[in-house]
Amino acid sequence: MMSLPVEVEVAKALIDDSAFVTIRGVRLSLDELIEPRLADIAYLDELRSRMQSASPYPHLVVQDWFNPRLLELVHEEFDVLPRDHWSTQTNAYARVERSRVGARMGPASQLYFWTLGSSFFLHALSHISGVPDLVNDAHLFGGGLHETLSGGSFGIHADFDRHPRTALHNEMVFITYLNKNWQPPWHGALELWDADRKQCVGTVEPEFGRSILMSHGRTHYHGHSQPLAVPEGVTRRSIAAYYYANRFAREDRREAMLSTYLFASRSDRSKQVLKQILPPIVVSAIKRLARR
Repeated sequence: MMSLPVEVEVAKALIDDSAFVTIRGVRLSLDELIEPRLADIAYLDELRSRMQSASPYPHLVVQDWFNPRLLELVHEEFDVLPRDHWSTQTNAYARVERSRVGARMGPASQLYFWTLGSSFFLHALSHISGVPDLVNDAHLFGGGLHETLSGGSFGIHADFDRHPRTALHNEMVFITYLNKNWQPPWHGALELWDADRKQCVGTVEPEFGRSILMSHGRTHYHGHSQPLAVPEGVTRRSIAAYYYANRFAREDRREAMLSTYLFASRSDRSKQVLKQILPPIVVSAIKRLARR
């Protein structure tokens, strides 16, 4: 049997090997880490319609967007993350463990969050949510690995408005659950409450492979308020990431993208002078009138 030229063998090997990553002996296809339909505009349109019509506020619950072997590997890494990489939130409203900002997570967890921060995923979330120019938070403030132990809870709340360091606007949170064979009597369902804070109008059981995308709003109340009643050795695990946008930048984007020329025309020089001496609100009003 005639063998292939060495160059062809090497090229074939590079193509085959580059399409996979191996974590603790588990070989994962990079093409199969995430739901392929997220590249399909018709599918994204369907998800956008579902999210916008959801009650009590825009949210979307999906199942099996991620390779289950990847999520199983992430679940394992909760047990090996060093103790000093965790922080415990304990107060009158919550008892929950979270990975610290800057924690060095395991390779599967890193791969999951890199996927969530990819341009492909950001574009998909922008299409689904209708929020342009989403920004991923690589530091995972408020996100990362979350674990609630027996007796723990997280009171009904609305999330923070701004990132505490960048001051970007919080637009949404994306959570994936990692709990196989979860039982409703264990009291770990995510509760979605109405804007008047009078009643829970929907629940999401934290079952393995289930994800929820929730838009942020000051009346978008959620949490799991009842103390967990889980058997010994069972905890409630999830992984979360927040997404942001700079709403103020949208007004100035067009100007910021324009080059400044040394030898500008007289009319352009006049415009620059006016921009320097007039308040921004007046400049914006003039631009809107000029576009009519």
